Amino acid sequence: MDVSCHDWMSALPEELWDIPLTNLAIPGSHDAMSYCLDINSPLVPSESDFFRLLDGLFYCFTRPAIFKWATTQDKSIEEQLSMGIRFFDLRIAHKPKDSSSDLYFTHIIYTHLTVLETLSSVATWLESHPKEIVILACSHFEGIDDSLHQFFIFLLKKLFGSKLCPRKESVLSLRSLWASGYQVVLSYESQIADRHPELWPAIPYWWANKPTAQGVINYLDWNKERGRPDGFFVSGLNLTADRYYITENPKQSLRTLTFSNWDCLRTWLEEQTPGSDPQSLNIIAGDFVGPLPLCSLVIKLNQKLLRRKTVR
Repeated sequence: MDVSCHDWMSALPEELWDIPLTNLAIPGSHDAMSYCLDINSPLVPSESDFFRLLDGLFYCFTRPAIFKWATTQDKSIEEQLSMGIRFFDLRIAHKPKDSSSDLYFTHIIYTHLTVLETLSSVATWLESHPKEIVILACSHFEGIDDSLHQFFIFLLKKLFGSKLCPRKESVLSLRSLWASGYQVVLSYESQIADRHPELWPAIPYWWANKPTAQGVINYLDWNKERGRPDGFFVSGLNLTADRYYITENPKQSLRTLTFSNWDCLRTWLEEQTPGSDPQSLNIIAGDFVGPLPLCSLVIKLNQKLLRRKTVR
């Protein structure tokens, strides 16, 4: 397999076309839209009052720190798609006191780009890559009421149309999706999704919330011992730094933290196996998927499925 191909799904050997997508190794992007955060935007309302007060008093110091620790990606959504990312962690919100219906992505602060213009780019990209499947995980929805949910879902249906795979589809394999013309699995982390057959429920995300590679690995291995979920699920290779770590390491950023831990994460990743076994993995998401070779390493794991079929 050519693991560098941006049409990697259609390039998979035919022996893998009937395997459920939940059993394939799929590269994902954690906080996929944080490459375009607006450093001057307001904080999202869910941040603590203390943090909000600190930001108000020491804006010139807090904003650069927020920006370098909230930024998890440095490539556009189109670039991530072309590199092979097929799962996108999308955190969506409506700005307070904004009279428009525009929605933005968030990670502590808001993005420059709106949700609609970004997802329009995804729809355009899919037109040129008719055999590639994307999984869009929409979550958080801060500041979005029921009427705005309904409006947003209306826009999603209009934008992706017949590409949306309904959740009634019991087996999602590449061959079955190609035959039906489906290209988008749209996960919507809200109870309102129950009213719309085009929307899938929230996808479990194994998030370690640890600042070291070994902490992340220990957490993921613990989850593997408990057994994988039945459907899609995400193993997050992303590191997390709390305010104590950030205060004690003022010269670091999420980027430097990620790069300094990458070799250890990579070694663990290369040992993983997709499939239906209880300890197999499915979607594997990380930070800075552009400069780091997460995509090629995850896609390459699917070769293990071929070897297993040959042995059998």
